[in-house]
Amino acid sequence: MEVEAGLAGAPMEEERELSNRVICQLTDSEGTPLGAPIFLPESAGPKELQQLVNKLLKNEEKLPYAFYVSDHELVVPLGSYLQKNKVSVEKVITIVYQPQAVFRICPVTRCSSTIAGHMEAVLSVAFSPDGRHLASGSGDTTVRLWDLNTQTPLFTCKGHRNWVLSIAWSPDGKHLVSGSKTGELICWDPQTGKPSGNPLTGHKKWITGISWEPVHLNAPCRRFVSASKDGDARIWDVSLRKCVICLTGHTLAITCVKWGGDGIIYTGSQDCTIKMWETSQGKLIGTLKGHGHWVNSLALSTEYVLRTGAFDHTGKQYSSAEEMKKVALERYNRMKGSAPERLVSGSDDFTMYLWEPAVSKHPKTRMTGHQQLVNHVYFSPDGLWIASASFDKSVKLWNGITGKFVAAFRGHVGPVYQISWSADSRLLLSGSKDSTLKVWDIRTQKLKQDLPGHADEVYAVDWSPDGEKVASGGNDKVLKLWMG
Repeated sequence: MEVEAGLAGAPMEEERELSNRVICQLTDSEGTPLGAPIFLPESAGPKELQQLVNKLLKNEEKLPYAFYVSDHELVVPLGSYLQKNKVSVEKVITIVYQPQAVFRICPVTRCSSTIAGHMEAVLSVAFSPDGRHLASGSGDTTVRLWDLNTQTPLFTCKGHRNWVLSIAWSPDGKHLVSGSKTGELICWDPQTGKPSGNPLTGHKKWITGISWEPVHLNAPCRRFVSASKDGDARIWDVSLRKCVICLTGHTLAITCVKWGGDGIIYTGSQDCTIKMWETSQGKLIGTLKGHGHWVNSLALSTEYVLRTGAFDHTGKQYSSAEEMKKVALERYNRMKGSAPERLVSGSDDFTMYLWEPAVSKHPKTRMTGHQQLVNHVYFSPDGLWIASASFDKSVKLWNGITGKFVAAFRGHVGPVYQISWSADSRLLLSGSKDSTLKVWDIRTQKLKQDLPGHADEVYAVDWSPDGEKVASGGNDKVLKLWMG
């Protein structure tokens, strides 16, 4: 059935020629149609489409949407777009609507402070889930916690005997775990900067990644998984202070690990595979094969809500673990929708794969285009985009649902080591060997802000979940905070 759309500001008089109207089908990002195909005037643009989608979805509060035709954002009236792109009006035009964040993050534009303290390179930086605290790990064997109000060092956490390679906050914000080059892990109390118990030992080689069990599955947070160069992943319980399960099966080093929202752990390895583990007994439940070389990086479409748990941009705090678990589950379900959790992998073979592990052990898409190894992959908080950083000096943007290539961001003159998203999914941050940070605008697909200032390679970057601050660290041993 075809229906007429009566849109404000877009009258449809009978006497107007039919050629001034276009038959369109609105769909969501997954391809589910919203109503029947509909005749729209060529003068209709994003504003009119916004009104229409809100009306069709019966939204009580009007929500912001962006619109895409063939993966290109529609920012002009339909007629102008179709003319410019020589699209035939004979066919049904599919318009994809994407909900946008109702809040807006300002791009960071200046370095607000440069904090000395570490004696060697800063190898990792991570904001707490509520964005109120910041931790860093360094080649000087310490973890440091920083006071973001005064922008000064708060605690120096000593206990490791070698470089601190990896750090991870529990999604309830109560613990910080760090892993070192000797393979030991230490759990810290962020309130005091003191270790909560002895170092956790078991790994025979250095730690390559740490991921916490999502708070919507278990609150308060107790379990996390660590991955190591020794080829094993281990699940630890912080209240029992010991390893409860060892995940053995990879034939070479594990390079990255993610604990998924449905309770499955994913490990990527130099044996070119990704393995899936259930977490009650540690059984191997699947192997994802496709890459021709080492798997370097894994990312989940739900990663942002898994990392932040119950905390969002409003800064609301919670008094009980039950309340936190309930809110985290609501946020997770809302973000995930009816679609399966997606996984993206980046490799030394220059390619990436998009997977829907709950649906199939075969990749959904092979993503090619990088000319060098892919170092870091990351889904946007809304799960609609994937960004990838490579030694080919570029950052690439892909459709987070189909895996289709969207744009390449060029500007760095050295390998790109790490990327991070703004909480509203509108901006992307990259840090490079060329000593700069760059902020990219997803909508215009252009450089938004160039942030020089570091004296040497930038190894680690993070954008705080509240969107207000960016932290970076690298070979010049200083921590830099950047503000809007």
